[in-house]
Amino acid sequence: MTDQERAGEGMLLITAVRQDRKERQRYQLYVDELEEPFISVHEDLLIKFRLMKGRQIYPEELRQIGEEDSNHRAYVMSLAYLGARPRTQKEISRYLSRKGMDERAAEKAIERLMQEHLVDDVSYANRFAAERMRSQLKGRRLLRQELEQRGIAKTTAKEASEQLDSESEAEAAIRAANKKWPYLKGEHRDRKRKLAVFLLRRGFPDSIVKRAVNEAGQEADDDEEWDMLDN
Repeated sequence: MTDQERAGEGMLLITAVRQDRKERQRYQLYVDELEEPFISVHEDLLIKFRLMKGRQIYPEELRQIGEEDSNHRAYVMSLAYLGARPRTQKEISRYLSRKGMDERAAEKAIERLMQEHLVDDVSYANRFAAERMRSQLKGRRLLRQELEQRGIAKTTAKEASEQLDSESEAEAAIRAANKKWPYLKGEHRDRKRKLAVFLLRRGFPDSIVKRAVNEAGQEADDDEEWDMLDN
């Protein structure tokens, strides 16, 4: 029988409380003169449950405090992770898993963040799609894929992509086409074909690709005509 198993046969006596050397806000609790700490808790819980030297406590209560500590730790870590930028539920879950947090604590942290409206996958998806279309000149199909890669549910990703304004998407495609056109080589027709492939890969629908290619090609034709007149 291990020391912890022997300690779990009745009331435990807290014989030492020591601050963690690496995480200064955490404290290690030693019980019944055992050499290894029985549990580690955040200072907030240390105060909340009055976990001081000399106190007697049931193992089950310590176990419950340990669970609450895990939940608290997962929540605090999630808040820090959210400090850099908005995150999806899946991104937070993956992050907490990498940090060694158990699945139950991660789920509770995410539930709390959702209740506090700090995590909202629907708002995230709508904002992400609109901003990426405008700044990175991507179409709805590619944006939908990127949302799913970030852990957004397929239905939510689909709805966010479908809500994008068609005219704004066309403007993004035309901007992308005009930026790409000068770097394409070959005859005029071949350049238009390459441009169409480029835009399709960026997730724009066929109708918008056709419009953007025609506008880019027409602008190039107009420039060539002016060049000829100048000469």
